[in-house]
Formats: sequence, structure tokens, C-alpha cells
Amino acid sequence: MLSIEENQLLDIVDAEIGKDGQKDEVVIVAQLAKRCLNLDRRYRPAVEEVAMELERLRTRQEGDGVGGMFKKLTVFAVMVTIMATSVAAQAKPGCQSKCGNISIPYPFRTSNGCYISRDFFINYDTSFKPPKAFLSPGFLELEVLNIYPDDGYLRIRYDRSMGYDCYNSSGRTSYRAHFYHPKFFISHTRNKFTAIGCDTTASIILTSRKSGCLTFCGNVNDVIDGSCSGIGCSQAAILGGLRTYIFSFHRRSLDYSSVLTFNPCSYGFLVEDGAYNFSTSHLSNPEFNKEEYPLILDWTIGKKNYKQAKMHPKDYACKENSACRASESGPEYLCKCNGGFAGNPYLSNGCQDINECETLNPCEKGLKCNNTFGGYTCTCPEGFEGDGRRNGTGCRAKALAPQQHRENFHVLPVSLGTCLSIGLLFLIAGVWWFCKILQKRKYIKLKQKLFERNGGLLFRKKMSSNEGGLDKAKLFSSEELEIATDQYNENRILGCGGQGVVYKGMLSDGRIVAIKKSKTVNEGYLEQFINEIFILSQIDHRNIVKLLGCCLETQVHLLVYEFIPNGTLSHLIHDQNEEYPRSISIDRTHLTTQVLGTFGYLDPEYFQSSQFTEKSDVYSFGVVIVELLTGKKAVSTFGSQEKRGLVSYFLSSMEENHLLDIVDAEIGKDDQKDEVVAVAEIAKRCLNLDGRYRPTMKEVAMELERLRTRQGDCIPIDQLKQAEVVVRKSTETWDFTSFSTEHYPNCSITSTSKSNSLQAL
Repeated sequence: MLSIEENQLLDIVDAEIGKDGQKDEVVIVAQLAKRCLNLDRRYRPAVEEVAMELERLRTRQEGDGVGGMFKKLTVFAVMVTIMATSVAAQAKPGCQSKCGNISIPYPFRTSNGCYISRDFFINYDTSFKPPKAFLSPGFLELEVLNIYPDDGYLRIRYDRSMGYDCYNSSGRTSYRAHFYHPKFFISHTRNKFTAIGCDTTASIILTSRKSGCLTFCGNVNDVIDGSCSGIGCSQAAILGGLRTYIFSFHRRSLDYSSVLTFNPCSYGFLVEDGAYNFSTSHLSNPEFNKEEYPLILDWTIGKKNYKQAKMHPKDYACKENSACRASESGPEYLCKCNGGFAGNPYLSNGCQDINECETLNPCEKGLKCNNTFGGYTCTCPEGFEGDGRRNGTGCRAKALAPQQHRENFHVLPVSLGTCLSIGLLFLIAGVWWFCKILQKRKYIKLKQKLFERNGGLLFRKKMSSNEGGLDKAKLFSSEELEIATDQYNENRILGCGGQGVVYKGMLSDGRIVAIKKSKTVNEGYLEQFINEIFILSQIDHRNIVKLLGCCLETQVHLLVYEFIPNGTLSHLIHDQNEEYPRSISIDRTHLTTQVLGTFGYLDPEYFQSSQFTEKSDVYSFGVVIVELLTGKKAVSTFGSQEKRGLVSYFLSSMEENHLLDIVDAEIGKDDQKDEVVAVAEIAKRCLNLDGRYRPTMKEVAMELERLRTRQGDCIPIDQLKQAEVVVRKSTETWDFTSFSTEHYPNCSITSTSKSNSLQAL
């Protein structure tokens, strides 16, 4: 995925496949694979779609090169889909099931009495060779390309679907493309609004709501083929439950002459997700508006929702061995065959049993598979038990019955049994004593091995040389910390995060400490790890939580900090049962929170690359700012909706100019609205999905400091709550506003700032 985004696909392709004459085909296959690997299953194509795309490419190939690869992939995909598609395309008896090369399954049909309602009538136009199918009724000629009854959507194409805005010496010409269908919905999960151009804002007006894309480019060399991230090309999701739209265009600059030579026109269109591949040549092509791209429409059955439909058997459209389900777009319902069945759920006996034994080979090797109605069973051999399935419990040997144990036991003479018992007791005692000695020696060797692996020798070397007053860093033993935490009792846990768990403990001298137990160790950065321990242990500042020392005798590093008793920032924001003082003294009070690695705060780019960057922590900090502004958790329930991310909710409110509606009531007072908006804008920049366009933490700190100077040195809780800041050392200098995990992605060494570090808020 990363190679495709960075336009480096051909660098990782097999040399035999990526020959010069086959590059275009390889790119097309890669784009198809990218759609199949979408993290959101709603945006993945159906298997039959993949088979059709591969078959379309295969017919253009010859020889054993890429064409041979297409043949293998096509045969595999077609074998998987034959069972489902053969029944799904069924028609009512006596009704036409094909229109040219397109299957027309029920509830769609081309003649009266063959469709479920007039909305599903397909106009069969024989004036084309081969004939074409058009959706009717409608105000536009919507050519039907494919129908998918099991998933409730169809692929269409229609003329003049692309809006444009062109400039030349004669002036400006534009076309505001539009769409409307009285029954079917524009799929919001399988389509994307796409805009092409420079210095352009293209908007799609959806009834009373609006969505848009912003594109810009100052030079044609700035544009990257295949990338629709805002430079020359931009894509955005659309709202659900809509049947109509219209496009509009707006220039950010009145002077369009700077880009006229390579971009005379801007374009906007709706297209099936993954069906459009951007090319630089599209910017300069004045005839691009004549191109046609597929669009996905969702359809539903009846006029009732899926719960109401079950209570009216006469109008219930789902037949035997099927069930109704809610639609993603409208309030009505769809039908789907039950598990173990495939076919057309809208026809009587349309859902037929699948022979899983032939199509899936689900049993363990060598076991007999028995197909049943709607399922299958696997038979284990005699003496074994279990379900025998590859993805189940398999087959395992049966345990001996208790009666058999008793019979075997009574075979031995009583006297022999007594002697053996006594001898066994002595043997067990001796073995136990010997094992204890071996275990103790093994434990000592293991601790020494872990100590050396975790950088203990380097630690002692620095201690003995006393570099820069290193006596401040203490080396704790594993036994000492086990006693301090009561064997890491769960009741001692202060917090958990992506980097580890923090326990509360009491040392032998009575000091209360916080002990951080990391999750993993990165042996490639041990020297930096030890250096950072010594550097952090020397910091003695009222706003920095002090690092007292560490333990290197365990599987993972243990870091010992001074204990901060005033709770976490999350507790302060979200716990409504506690009463807190109306203001926080910066000199006496400080707060701690966990951010790094915690779900809800992770940089979205991390899921793509599994790499933290210096901008990952900017995103996490942006989430904390939004929590402070709204008083809501990173994953919350909004109104009657299901749980969703606070970030998307916040950004949506910003886009719709409803920021003050979600801001905490105590913060959003009239005399503070300007400051709230300013902080929200900073948070919005921090939450940019593309890390390249986020500010650095130093820039964020400067902006917040600039705002703080207008406030005071004591921040009222009812106006804006405070947060901690994770402090890290950069490569050459200290940056006390950084959240970086660059050196230790699995075991971050941090010092936690007290509340004075966020006076900027």
C-alpha cells in the first residue's frame, strides 16, 4: 500500500512480471488489489467484480507473461463465484434473464410481471450491438453495467455525468452536472466525489447539505500520477441516504492565467471508489468532460424497515432459507441467503444449499466431509473426538475413562505399590530439592543475561566513570520492585497505554513511586536508552516528573518515577462525580495522562506504515486538545448514535461551522469564543490525516504560548482544563513539547511535564 502511495510500485514487483511492455497492466492489477485490501470491507469489491475485471484484462493479453498470470487469477476467482452467481441470476419462470452480456436477476426484469415493482424495470434496448440495459423510470439515461442482488447495489453509467469549469481567451464555460432517481440511493460507501484542477474548489450540493474538494497546484511538476490527495486531484466521501446531487465550482483566485497553459478546465464527478486512476494528462485535456466512469446505486425492497417487514408476511420479499437485513442507505430492507446457502433470496427456493465439502474442503486432511442441509460435518476417526474442521477444534485423542484407570491400578500388588509409593516420595523430595537449586541458579543466570541484554554493562560503566554526576540514577533490583508493587498486583495499576502499564509502589524507605513496565524491548537502541535514562535522571525541575532510576533484570525495562498524586487529565475531564477546585495553581498542582500508543490517540498513518514519525505525536496532542475543548472522550457516544471517534465528530463540526455547539459549556462563554476558535484551529491542523501538513510540536507550543499571554498565570478549570506534556530528548537538543517515540517505538522513555508545561492552553 505504501509503495503505491509513494508511486514506487514497480520497485517491488517481480522482475519477470514488471517488464517494460507490461507496466500498465501491472499497475491496473495493483490498483485492483488495493481495492480488495481496503480496511473498510464496505469499500471492497465483490469477488465476482474482481473476476470480471481480471477476465477483461486477460482477454487483452497473449503469451505466458502477465497474460498467464491473469489466466490463473481469473480461473481461481471464477471458481469461487460460480456457485453464488449461477443461482443469483435466476429469473422467474418464463422471464428474460439476460440483456446482451448483462445478467438481469429478479427483482429486476425487462417485462411486465417479471419484476417486483415498477422501480425495478430494466429497459432492453436492442438498437445497440450488443443490446444495452437502461434503468427506468428516471430523468436520465442510466446504463446498467452490473447488478448484485446479494449485496443490494448496481453499477451504472450515464452521459454528461461530469461537471466542468473551463477558461480560455473567449471567457468562461461551465456545466453543473446533476443526478436524480426517485427510488435508488447514491451509495455513500462505494462512491467518491472527485475533483480535478488547480486553484479550484469543487462542491457537490446534496439537497440542503454540501460536500466539497479543494485542489491546488502551482506547477504541473507538482502533480503526481495516481495520487488524489489535494494536489491536482482530490477525493472526498459523500453523505448517505441521498438520491440527487448537483455540482458547483469556485476559484480561490480571480487570476487563472498562471495555470491556464496546463490546466484550462476543472472537473468534478462522482465515481465508483477505485474505478478512477488520476493522470497528469487529465489536467490539460479539454475533452476530459466526455469521459464516463461507473457509479454505484444502492437499492432496497418495499416501503418498510426490516423489523416491520417481518410482521407482514404477505408483502415480505425474503423467501426460504434467507433473512432480511437493514440497508446502509435507506430505511427499507434487503434480503440475503442464510449461511450455508447461496442464490437469489427474492425467489422461491432461490437460496440453495452449498456443498461446502466440494467448494471449501473444510475438514482436516484425511477426514471424511459430510454435506448437510445448510452446513456440513467432519468425521473424526475412532478413538478421537472434536469437530474435525480446519478452523475448529480439529480431532484429538480421547482421554481414558476413570474405570480403566482403576482397573490398571488394581493389577499391581498392594505390597509393591506401598514400596513404590515410599520410594516415590523420597524421589520426589530429592527431585524437588534439586530442582529448587537448579531453578535458583537458572534464575540468577537469567537475571544476569537480561541485565546484559538490557544494557546493564553500559549502565555500570557509566556509573563507575561518574560521567556528569550520574550518581543520581539508581539501579533497582527486580525483587525490590516486586515487593514495592505487591508482585505487580492489579490493584496497584495507575494506568495502561500502548507503551506499557504504570503501577503504584512503595519503596523500602517509605517513598511512594510510579513504576512503568514497558511492553517490549528494542535491542537496537540500548545505548540511546541508557544515555536517555541518565540524562532524564539529572533533570530537576518543578514542572517535570523526575525519573529516579530503572531496573534492567527483567524481560522488559522498568522505569521508576516520582509519584504524582493528583490524578490524570482524563479523570479530571471526564469524571463528573468528583469535585475539583475552580482553578489550578501552576506552582503546586500538576496532572498526568497517557497518550502514546493508546487507541483513539494513534496517528492514522501508523496503521498504514507501522512507523511512528515526529508528526505522530502532533496528532495525539491534537486529540488531547479536542478532549479539553469538548470535555468528551476520544471514543464517545454522541446523541443516540453508536460510539464513534471524537476526532471525526470534531472535524465534522468544524466543517459545518458548529464548533461552539460541541464545546464544553464552561469554555464556550461569549467572552472567550475567539480564544476557543483559535485553539480549535490549532487542533484541526494537528489532526490533518497527512502528517506532512501538520505543524511541529514547537510550532504548536509557540501558538499556544501566544494565546496564553492574553490569559493569566492561573487557568480556570471551568474555562479550559490542563493537560500533561510528554517530554523527550530529540537527536541533538531537548524539546519539552514533543511526544516523539522515534528512538523507542516499543518502549518510550518519557518524563511527564507538570501543568506549567501547558500554560499555552
